[in-house]
Amino acid sequence: MEHEDAAKRLRELGNTTRLAIFRYLVKAGPEGVPVGQIQRALGIPGSTLSHHISRLMSAGLIQQNRVSRTLYCTAQYAALDELIEFLQSECCTGVSRCN
Repeated sequence: MEHEDAAKRLRELGNTTRLAIFRYLVKAGPEGVPVGQIQRALGIPGSTLSHHISRLMSAGLIQQNRVSRTLYCTAQYAALDELIEFLQSECCTGVSRCN
């Protein structure tokens, strides 16, 4: 993962609302959740939710799919794995012991 990509993902997850949305989607599983369900569960106004979803999509953290008239959001687990791996990749390098 490139440094800039990691920084963008971390920047987007640094917002409390976007972090709540992402965590909700991660818990929901790979089948995703309708946008309306996210809105009801987290109490986020529609226009605000749309803005935050757009930001998370641009960072590659979530994806949207339309099924009939329903728009589903899904966490991108591979992107999460890449970010965690990036953060851990140099853990304890240069030290004799890691706690």
